[in-house]
Amino acid sequence: MTDYGEEQRNELEALESIYPDSFTVLSEHPTCFTITVTSEAGENDETVQATLKFTYAEKYPDEIPLCELLSQENLEDNDVTDILKLLQEQAEENLGMVMIFTLVSAVQEKLNEMQCFHGTPVTIENFLSWKAKFDAEILENRRKKMKEEEQTGKNKLTGKQLFERDHNLDTSDIQFLEEAGNSVEVDESLFQEMDDLELEDEEDDPDYNPMNLDSD
Repeated sequence: MTDYGEEQRNELEALESIYPDSFTVLSEHPTCFTITVTSEAGENDETVQATLKFTYAEKYPDEIPLCELLSQENLEDNDVTDILKLLQEQAEENLGMVMIFTLVSAVQEKLNEMQCFHGTPVTIENFLSWKAKFDAEILENRRKKMKEEEQTGKNKLTGKQLFERDHNLDTSDIQFLEEAGNSVEVDESLFQEMDDLELEDEEDDPDYNPMNLDSD
């Protein structure tokens, strides 16, 4: 038989040691406590904060605890709704296990994300700074994509493009022949029939007139 009281007491001791400055017990029957969660500081040391209130059900952790948002700082109404929804989803996923640390960690991560959107007002200066970083990232991603496509053969370059990218290509044939040395083989059979070819000399042509060359 599960000793729910023992599991709950053990979790409370662990939470008190993990969150010594933000953990507060409100009551023992039923067990109710709060944990205050603060986001990481933004560029101007601004933060968002939420104080979470948990109340154990009698058979917790086999029953979902009551999760509430007792107070908050710098959060919009839709942010509060998102946090409560997140707590409910996480509680359902972790049913049967002690879960308060998991729930608080999920909210912590969520607050950090929210800080990125609510923390710093947009000005011309920080927008231009962001735009420069964004453009640099896009350029770098394009460079990596082109390199990847070249390696996989999806973006075959033309001869001109290869030459422009590597000027050593203009001497590659000569270098190849020099490195080959005497190992280059010539098929003499290709020239065996040359003597048998009847090549007509233009001067032997009775109609040949060198004066007509200029008229062409």
